[in-house]
Amino acid sequence: MRGFTVLGTPGDRRVALFAAACRSAGLDDPHVIAWTDLLRGAAPRVPDGTVLRIDSPGEDPEADALLRGPGDPARVGGGAAWYARFTAALRRLPAAPSTSDAGDIAVMFDKRLCHARLDAAGVPVPAALPQVTGYGELRERMAAAGERRVFVKPAHGSSASGVIALQTAPGGRIKAVTSAAPAPGGGYVNSLRVRSYDTEAEVAALVGALAPDGLHVERWMPKAALGGRTLDLRVVVVGGEPTHAVVRTSRSPMTNLHLGGARGDLGAVREALGAGGWARALDACAAAAACFPGSLMAGVDLLVGAGWRRVAVGEVNAFGDLLPGLTGLPGGPAAHLDTYAAQVRAALRGVPCTT
Repeated sequence: MRGFTVLGTPGDRRVALFAAACRSAGLDDPHVIAWTDLLRGAAPRVPDGTVLRIDSPGEDPEADALLRGPGDPARVGGGAAWYARFTAALRRLPAAPSTSDAGDIAVMFDKRLCHARLDAAGVPVPAALPQVTGYGELRERMAAAGERRVFVKPAHGSSASGVIALQTAPGGRIKAVTSAAPAPGGGYVNSLRVRSYDTEAEVAALVGALAPDGLHVERWMPKAALGGRTLDLRVVVVGGEPTHAVVRTSRSPMTNLHLGGARGDLGAVREALGAGGWARALDACAAAAACFPGSLMAGVDLLVGAGWRRVAVGEVNAFGDLLPGLTGLPGGPAAHLDTYAAQVRAALRGVPCTT
């Protein structure tokens, strides 16, 4: 191995951070295949002796238009078209040693398939409701399961786009918390401000707008809290071992940092979990990543239940390593390394790559 080839967006900070990790390891900057070129049908080339790394299309409006079609890049929806074109592009990649398996990525980007794979492997996950195709069916499924609180997620969404934390109560009361905001010309756009809808008509319209792209519905697992803020963890697993962890805290059900969440105190979380609880948390993340054996890295969203006795895997992210400035867990295999340097080192040490 003499270096890497990256499928990514030239100039994107992910590519820049990975290139810096390559240079720190004494490697040349990676050869970059632009997502836009691949999506337009170009035949990509992976230079001999390099290992392919598949990275996110990033926040490139041009790539977004090629994946979802023309429109406001901030709009909510279009996930089914995005997924179909995204996975078709991955299938056009040439056979080459890779740190990312295209089939693994395809499953991670379908929340229904990902949840089913984790559940079948015995990884702790929130219970899922049967699939729904609209608001009326959602309410029927909730009633049949005796659920008043659920998370409704677009099947192919990311960064909490279109995710709804839905609560119902006797007397027809309802509350939906989401980052989706009405767009002036119709539809919805992603907002950096979490908002609430409290009428059935509003919630039905939102669910109805998301449903054509596919929905995944899970039981709402009440989260642990510190200092009045609920929390979860993003844990990066490299080469089968949890290497990095960040606590995400929020006063809303969404803990995403770009939605007003804040990094929390990992030491306090470890203390609250206790040694046994922390070990179970890391074991759950390792088990989740093991469900994707062709992928060198997986970003695991770990839910910690209220009372600190239960953990569950909420999602597994193919591109969940963008955590600038975060170094590895003390005493762990990537102490003092960022997420990208940890992956470069693992690849150089001969951690198996898929072909």
